[in-house]
Amino acid sequence: MSDPTQEPADSEQISEGLRVAVDLNRCQAYAQCCYAAPEHFVLQGREALFYHPAPPLSARDAVERARLACPVQAIRVEVVTDRSA
Repeated sequence: MSDPTQEPADSEQISEGLRVAVDLNRCQAYAQCCYAAPEHFVLQGREALFYHPAPPLSARDAVERARLACPVQAIRVEVVTDRSA
């Protein structure tokens, strides 16, 4: 296990991003996420929600706005760090 306080070795790359999951059983297609972050959430038709499950970390503010706007709390957002050798 590596020490998180140490800088990564030259051969080790750290990639950060987001993991977004929408509970489609809970989602009621109110589309508040689409209004809060239209570049990341799109409602097609009456109930088909499309979203990127792994947007870049730079999208965090917009995705968090969408998560907070969801009236049924169907959106989960996690920050992930991938260490590759």
